[in-house]
Amino acid sequence: MQIRALIYFDELVRARSIRAAADKLNIQPTALARQIDQLEHYFGTALVERSSRGVRLTSAGELLAARAGKTLRELDHVRQLIDDLEGLKRGHVAIFASGATVANLLAPALADFSLKFPNIRFSVTIASARAAVEAVANAEADIAVTLFSKPEPGTKVRLRSEIVYDVIAAADHPAAAHSQLTVSALARYPLAVPDQSFGARLAFDALFKQAGLTLDPVFVTSSLEMQKELVLRGAAVTLLPALTVLRECRAGQLVAIPIAGGKGIRTPIDLCIAADRQLSFAATKLLDAIDRFMRDTMPRLPGRGV
Repeated sequence: MQIRALIYFDELVRARSIRAAADKLNIQPTALARQIDQLEHYFGTALVERSSRGVRLTSAGELLAARAGKTLRELDHVRQLIDDLEGLKRGHVAIFASGATVANLLAPALADFSLKFPNIRFSVTIASARAAVEAVANAEADIAVTLFSKPEPGTKVRLRSEIVYDVIAAADHPAAAHSQLTVSALARYPLAVPDQSFGARLAFDALFKQAGLTLDPVFVTSSLEMQKELVLRGAAVTLLPALTVLRECRAGQLVAIPIAGGKGIRTPIDLCIAADRQLSFAATKLLDAIDRFMRDTMPRLPGRGV
């Protein structure tokens, strides 16, 4: 069985059409069909059922499809490792981050690293914490940085630090006059918060519930930039890690106000990798850089690093 046949089959799985898959691969449909025939001969069973409406995977095809993508990603990973042995300090690193909050925390580390290793390329995917950890387990990602995440088989936590959410307000907002705020005082201001799909929002709801209150935000959005813009314009306050608005705070536009009595939201931020997959040179160096950044800028939770 040739790797080309798996590549063609993987594209067919996504396109569900021989012609569309062939166009994407820039080959003739007959060439793709021959490769699928070879795969079916190799496995001794039909993998797809063809019709005028496209193709449908058989049970055997579904089984192969579930593994073909990961196999190809692993082979690409091996190619990077071989490049490393040859001293070719280049490559690509895939990072998944659970939400724009984490992406903003990652940006400084990525920027500094890229200046040191200009031949390395990066892709950063914003996803839920669960999807980010699953991406590492499925070899879609080399590294995941997550908030509010749960363990996933096949992954391990390289480092666990702690991140604290403060009240973020415009510098000229009435809330900015306080050195700290109780949850009851916070509830009196218009709030901009993420929607229920975010782990942070569930934590905000729990914070208000513990204070005997119901969270009643004026603005609900999935966009961190929208939250920040509403706060900058004085229309609302929000809850965010101060690190995500550090530039605005230094510029005197925003202020970060702690929740009184140490009752604010504290959550782990995890740096995750696969448990049994060797990282390429590029991914290893970036992992070390993010590790150092987290240790330097965030408190580490004892006993949780690997």
